[in-house]
Amino acid sequence: MKKIIIIMCIMLVLAMLVPIPMRMKDGGTVVYNAVLYRVEKVHRVSSDVSDGYIDGTVVRILGIEVFNTVEKV
Repeated sequence: MKKIIIIMCIMLVLAMLVPIPMRMKDGGTVVYNAVLYRVEKVHRVSSDVSDGYIDGTVVRILGIEVFNTVEKV
């Protein structure tokens, strides 16, 4: 019985780590959503930037932003 509980817990944790990709309609941003984290690969159209796009990556773990390379405009 103890082995079954351990296996179920491991399967639950693995399921919480599997991302689901979503493509946004803002110029090419892709968001990878999982229960425990979220990764956004930002490629957004903007008229405020010289090349026309804002690029970068945002990583959130449990809703707390831990990494951000997106240009602030």
